Amino acid sequence: QVQLVESGGGLVQPGGSLRLSCAASGTIFSINAMGWHRQAPGKQRELVARITSYGTTDYADSVKGRFTISRDNAKNAVYLQMNSLKPEDTAVYYCNLHRLVTGDDYWGQGTQVTVSS
Repeated sequence: QVQLVESGGGLVQPGGSLRLSCAASGTIFSINAMGWHRQAPGKQRELVARITSYGTTDYADSVKGRFTISRDNAKNAVYLQMNSLKPEDTAVYYCNLHRLVTGDDYWGQGTQVTVSS
């Protein structure tokens, strides 16, 4: 089993920045992808960004150039630096770990990000 614990959400004004962190513990195989998804009220959960254990990254078009994902393999942690935040970025952000070999998915409990003046 894998446990994911997120931190770093909160309220920020438009144009501001936040940094989300996610720490994984448990049985973590080295070949995986860690990432962030978000879900706004009344909308489906969507991929924001992910990074594989090889360092390959993938971003949603809506956040390209504003968000940066990174990871620390030694700490089993993933980070999301969010700049130039917009009201439409408001959502619950979920950390995800995807095992590339088995296809198993694990989720954190979610952290609220609210962008409002």
